[in-house]
Amino acid sequence: MRNVFDKSVSTLTEKVQIIKINHTIRTYFFNTSWLFFEQIVRMSVGLFVGVWVARFLGPAQFGILNYAQSLVGLFGAIATLGLNNIVIRELVKKRIDKNVLLGTAFLMKLIGGFFVVVLLTLAINIIPTDFYTKFIVLIVASSTIFQSFNVIDFFFQAKVKSKFVVYVNFIVLLICTPVKVALLVIKAPLEAFAFVAVLESIVSAVGLIFFYRSNKEDIREWKFDKSVSIALLKDSWPLILSSISISIGMRIDQVMLKSFMNETTVGFYAVGVKFAEIFNFIPMIISQSIYPKIVGMDLDKERNTLVILIRYLFYGLVLLSLGVNIASSYAVTILYGQEYASSITVVNILIWSIPFTFLNIVTSTILQKLNKNTTILFRQLIIAAINILVNVILIPMYGIEGASFGTLLADISLFIFGILIPNERWIFYLRMEAILLLPGAYFKKAK
Repeated sequence: MRNVFDKSVSTLTEKVQIIKINHTIRTYFFNTSWLFFEQIVRMSVGLFVGVWVARFLGPAQFGILNYAQSLVGLFGAIATLGLNNIVIRELVKKRIDKNVLLGTAFLMKLIGGFFVVVLLTLAINIIPTDFYTKFIVLIVASSTIFQSFNVIDFFFQAKVKSKFVVYVNFIVLLICTPVKVALLVIKAPLEAFAFVAVLESIVSAVGLIFFYRSNKEDIREWKFDKSVSIALLKDSWPLILSSISISIGMRIDQVMLKSFMNETTVGFYAVGVKFAEIFNFIPMIISQSIYPKIVGMDLDKERNTLVILIRYLFYGLVLLSLGVNIASSYAVTILYGQEYASSITVVNILIWSIPFTFLNIVTSTILQKLNKNTTILFRQLIIAAINILVNVILIPMYGIEGASFGTLLADISLFIFGILIPNERWIFYLRMEAILLLPGAYFKKAK
């Protein structure tokens, strides 16, 4: 009788565990689904309007707009203060009062935004460029101030409630897309399109506040705490430098193309980058959605799960890259016109960085969980240094093709150099098990 009772209790416990696991899976599945749906809609609308804008402005003016966005993105990393995942992590762990954490992070990011505008004002007067381009840069730069309200986005990510962020992004889309179309219809000047970036940041901030309040939260309860800000900065300073390094890796090519070549070349390159980025959101969305889950994972026990996840996604992205190579010449010509035919080569090269970008995102996510922020910094310094070095050599020789290879080589190099970084070596083995189709813990057993 006792054995029957124990067996019944054991069966009941197993069922409860299954229900809990299924609930967790459903939660993260729906959270990821919301993000995927929003990105697909936003990318579809953005592609349509972006193509129209590129055709209307032409390579030269489109190049100026993208140069401004790249320069702001390069400096804008400072405004984030490396707080994004740290704030999410602390919200999940609940070690700091929520209102104190959000209030402190908000003020820090707000000050960072103003600092970026001042820094850019100084920088564009040092960088040799014309007055009109400087004006466009300053317009786009002002949008960084309103991005301080993104701390509410961190709150929703930590609560696995990304649907509210999706709602906000849809509102931004519904308001700003007609504005862009209206500007195209009336044939507005370039500066009007630059102001749309500021409008998007303002609408996003208002939307985040609205849905934060709809969740029975109030930003008036936010409080700044000096000791918390110091603790956050101590934790995040490697990530600040890491964010700057990431921005260098992502943006320096367009800035250097403008310096070595001209704005028309930047326009051709920007179209290639934007087309390749249509597919780049897939690994980023998955990583963003499962980050709170990874924070609570036992990486040693769930190693095989990570290997399988990496394997399927990596080879899925490889197949995607092959498909894009086959279709790129038709797609770019049909969408952007023969005028942007030079962008096709850029697409065919850059699309192959996506599988390696995914591997690097997974690595950074695991390292953030383990609080190995100095390792993350070291990795990003490597990729930034390689990107700059290759660009300096290849851009004067090969133009936009050289800039494209610079990005690809930097991503591949960062993956290979993982074996040289002690804190990352076991993650390198894990990734190799995935892409070489080896059984889980193969390298662990080999030791």
